Amino acid sequence: MRTDNAHKRFLKLLGHAALFFFVLTTAVPCHAATTLTLAHVYPPGHPTAKACQRFADTVKTRSQGRILIKLYDEASMGHQTPILQSMKNGSLDLAVLSQGSLSDIVPEFNALGLPYLFRDPATTKRVLDGIIGQQLVQKLAAKGFVMLSFLNIEIRQLSNSVHPIINPADLVGLKIRIPPDPLAAEVISALGGKPQEINFSDLYKALKYNVVDGQENPLSNFQTYKLYEVQKYVSLTGHKYSIYALLIGASAWDALTVTDREIVRIAANEAASYLRALTLHADAEAYRDLAALGVRINEVDTKPFVAATAPIYEKWYASPIGDFVRAVVAQAAQGQE
Repeated sequence: MRTDNAHKRFLKLLGHAALFFFVLTTAVPCHAATTLTLAHVYPPGHPTAKACQRFADTVKTRSQGRILIKLYDEASMGHQTPILQSMKNGSLDLAVLSQGSLSDIVPEFNALGLPYLFRDPATTKRVLDGIIGQQLVQKLAAKGFVMLSFLNIEIRQLSNSVHPIINPADLVGLKIRIPPDPLAAEVISALGGKPQEINFSDLYKALKYNVVDGQENPLSNFQTYKLYEVQKYVSLTGHKYSIYALLIGASAWDALTVTDREIVRIAANEAASYLRALTLHADAEAYRDLAALGVRINEVDTKPFVAATAPIYEKWYASPIGDFVRAVVAQAAQGQE
């Protein structure tokens, strides 16, 4: 009797063991999600921040949670230069970086910041989507970065607290804040102003306490950061475009599967389309709201500004990237009468 019971217990244990082995060998393996970090300098309500959030949400949904994007916004990982350094050393996976910052690693990006280069956002997009954009993508790849999309295109305007800027002579002697961008400094200097590089987070105080007299930014930034509280005059100079790229480090990219790379790339392109539409709306809305707030907004005849900044082109034509600059200028001019 005891032998029979012992035999039954043995068979029962054997059955459990077989079932456990079956589960182990047939269950779908469960992998932890891959978390990628993405840094930018914008507050949550800014159009670029909204686009980054949409990018993160799209990647999470389409990867079925395999890829999560952790966002660091509002310069919580530093401004453009520290963010770029974090990308270089691999402590940050993704970032939104400006043309000016990217020129530190790929000098050809300077060409995109030439004054009055692009007629309108559509022209800019056409050039970036063509051979010029592809060459920049290749040059970034050689430096260890994968370009996911040219995320945003914004036109920059001038503001100050002294007087309306109608022609370049009105800029003479004014201290104008600029971002870390060689071309921005050259444009302001050519127009007679005194460029001062200041981190964006310090801009409001710099304007309030007259460290600088003015600044240059898209209208949406002027509104979002309440610069109208410390600046009376806005001039629609449209002197240059801000072009931003969404990048991922090569090591983070290589760690993704081919399928997941495609998910990330498509999501980045969709975020760029969303942001461009959002930016156009934001600038139009900012114009209306700023006028209602009493900001003096004036149109300008850009011809004197174009003439004053023309020597910048000759300098860059004679530079080591002169051939690339000429190619960009030629592409931008296509279709113009």
